[in-house]
Amino acid sequence: MKILFVSLGCDKNLVDTEMMLGLLGREGYSFTDDEAEADIVVVNTCCFIGDAKEESINTLLEMAELKESGQVRALIAAGCLAQRYREEIQKEIPQVDAIVGTDAIKEIADAVREVLEGKGRNHYGEPDSAPTAPGDRVLTTGGHYAYLKIAEGCNKHCTYCIIPKVRGNYRSVPMDELVTQAGKLAEQGVRELILVAQETTLYGTDLYGRKYLPDLLRELAKISGIYWIRILYCYPEEITEELIETIAQEPKVCHYLDIPIQHAADEVLKRMGRRTHQEELRQQISRLRERIPDICLRTTLISGFPGETEEDFRELYRFVNEMEFDRLGVFTYSQEEDTKAAEMPDQVEEEVKEFRRDELMELQQAISFDKSENMVGRVLEVMVEGKVADEDVYVTRTYRDAPGVDGYLFLNTTAALMTGDFVKVLITDYNEYDLIGEMYHE
Repeated sequence: MKILFVSLGCDKNLVDTEMMLGLLGREGYSFTDDEAEADIVVVNTCCFIGDAKEESINTLLEMAELKESGQVRALIAAGCLAQRYREEIQKEIPQVDAIVGTDAIKEIADAVREVLEGKGRNHYGEPDSAPTAPGDRVLTTGGHYAYLKIAEGCNKHCTYCIIPKVRGNYRSVPMDELVTQAGKLAEQGVRELILVAQETTLYGTDLYGRKYLPDLLRELAKISGIYWIRILYCYPEEITEELIETIAQEPKVCHYLDIPIQHAADEVLKRMGRRTHQEELRQQISRLRERIPDICLRTTLISGFPGETEEDFRELYRFVNEMEFDRLGVFTYSQEEDTKAAEMPDQVEEEVKEFRRDELMELQQAISFDKSENMVGRVLEVMVEGKVADEDVYVTRTYRDAPGVDGYLFLNTTAALMTGDFVKVLITDYNEYDLIGEMYHE
């Protein structure tokens, strides 16, 4: 039996997919990325914002056509959309044989076996259950880097976000399990660990009574074979002096931090349910840059949140201009049902959201251009991602670049390099988001 897996949404969802692939692989199933070869299709869905929801629904409908035509024997919907809209999916897409919720991914093998026996049933697991022990994963990232999901769920309840209702309360994965998993990943050739959760900064508070992320970083850094450790999704108000010191002092921890601030106008932050204000953001950014001068700061923003006035937007624009983030992404506000923000008055028109997003991105493009120009002449160690076909050019990443969201460094060389290799590069040129370089010889 061959299974086609379609994984949608964020990197945390991708970890769930890799865990399900591992569970099914141990049961003897094989995998394919060709619809024509598939006996079973599993779609791991996302419902974070409107675009993600639409992509998940369209994918399920497309796969339902394969089931209807008899091309595949079974169709299973997993993940966030399946968990949130399970009744609607059962009603509107009857070709779906079973639903596997976010708390039941460890039951994926049972779900597949049951649908093949004609006894398909839904699996939802226990709400707020302990995060699934990862076991052996089938890596889908190429094998040289891997995401390490350190917690499940969220307690923040920002007014625009549905995740706590879908994924439940914040639950940390025990540190010994994470260290064991990371060791196995290193044995498979993983050189870079990317720590993810809905919020990484609160890791361990539920298990150990305090923020345990610095302790986890120090333990992961002891693993032979791991070269880089990158941290994503750090809420700015939860970043401690101990975490900053650990990043500064531990050589394996990248001087890179993803701090999604969402906005900078205090009134908007208050309506968002964020637990910070602009002055605190300024102080935290200043503290990080003062202690770690070469730190790369990434953030994400929401444009057009309900009630966002032109002055609120201009305040955000000025803040971005002054802070000069190294990496920045902007999402237009998505009105998600069952969230407080969806019921707020003064919803902003779509074209206004998009205009404000585009203005912010134009500003960031200019900031990125200047920052790239300032990188020329520097020597950085990079990780090789792959080779450009028929050219003596390799695609690489610096410590300043997380896979999938940031830029690349294009390395011109005739040397024979392998994916996952680390080499030193002299930066010689640039564009808005990418760098160009050549091998550095001391």
